[in-house]
Amino acid sequence: MRFRHPDGTTLHLAYCTNVHPAETLDGVLAQLRDHCEPVRRRLGRDRLGIGLWLAKDAAHTLTTDPAALRRLRAELDRRGLEVVTLNGFPYQGFGSETVKYRVYRPDWTHPLRLAHTTDLARLLAGLLPDDVTEGTISTLPLAWRTGFDATAAETARTALTTLAHRLDALADLTGKSIRVALEPEPGCTIETTADAIGPLTGIGSDRIGICIDTCHLATSFEDPGTALARLTAAGVTIPKAQLSAALHAEEPHLPEVRAALAAFAEPRFLHQTRTRTAAGLRGTDDLGEALTGHVLPDASPWRAHFHVPLHAPPAPPLTSTLPVLRSALTGLVGPAVPLTRHLEIETYTWQVLPARLRPRNRGQLVEGIAAELTLVRDLLVDLGLKELP
Repeated sequence: MRFRHPDGTTLHLAYCTNVHPAETLDGVLAQLRDHCEPVRRRLGRDRLGIGLWLAKDAAHTLTTDPAALRRLRAELDRRGLEVVTLNGFPYQGFGSETVKYRVYRPDWTHPLRLAHTTDLARLLAGLLPDDVTEGTISTLPLAWRTGFDATAAETARTALTTLAHRLDALADLTGKSIRVALEPEPGCTIETTADAIGPLTGIGSDRIGICIDTCHLATSFEDPGTALARLTAAGVTIPKAQLSAALHAEEPHLPEVRAALAAFAEPRFLHQTRTRTAAGLRGTDDLGEALTGHVLPDASPWRAHFHVPLHAPPAPPLTSTLPVLRSALTGLVGPAVPLTRHLEIETYTWQVLPARLRPRNRGQLVEGIAAELTLVRDLLVDLGLKELP
């Protein structure tokens, strides 16, 4: 979906396809047929933006077989879909029964991460619509925090510097500007927007910036206005923002609240959980860990990294951090000049929601994704943007 900002620039809104992950090109093509095109039709639009996730095997096929890339591009066109952004965070296995810590491997200390991201950049340059010259790729924020020392930090910095040079060369070759955005996430080396400033200083700010994920921002109790002002002052760019909402528990000490939270503790993904204390932010790596005994203080609200459908917050006594998303969106696209032009809805947790909230069939999932896109469309229009055909 495209929108005209009051300054005349075009903003793109997509939804991320890691909600129905596929490891191979055939799987990706099936996604387009079974999910993406039906969402477009449900919205009654001629064109729909998707944030494509290409796992290692699918990306390898596309980079080694030019005919395969042409086939994907033709299929996107045929189904009324367009791609201006990729989710390059998960490398493979995102649909596995247990993902947890595996999603952070390989990290930016490993040559495979640089190679994969380089491949994604080349693919995106070939997938961009003819009238679009800029693409974005979100990626993990260097690494999971455990064992990340000064040597690892220098290795990751060297890899990002190399990537920036490769993106410059790609722009010279193709005329397409591809930008990569590190996505701060709880538990990682870069957990907050403030953590991003040091590692990104001096690394081709026109090519490497950060991706604001509003679920992660909220989980770490960051104030959107403060975060955006700090990044702007530091000269850190925001190539992309992911629009998502975290799980919020106002009174986690109550038994009924803990029981409600327990329904969201599931075995596939990590749901890092945080609370604010007088001594600062405290947290656990997973929601189940927070609910065990008294590991996490419960005198103040908890937030868990569980991407809650934007239009459907959980029933009381829980809610979502949609107000944080609204505030962040206002700060990102409300100014006279937008801070980012690529927006992506990333609710990948539909199939691990509590059973009563989970879509029971493909049609219900399509309805849910369409409802999320409609909600964000209305927010953008309220901020003065004009929806384009």
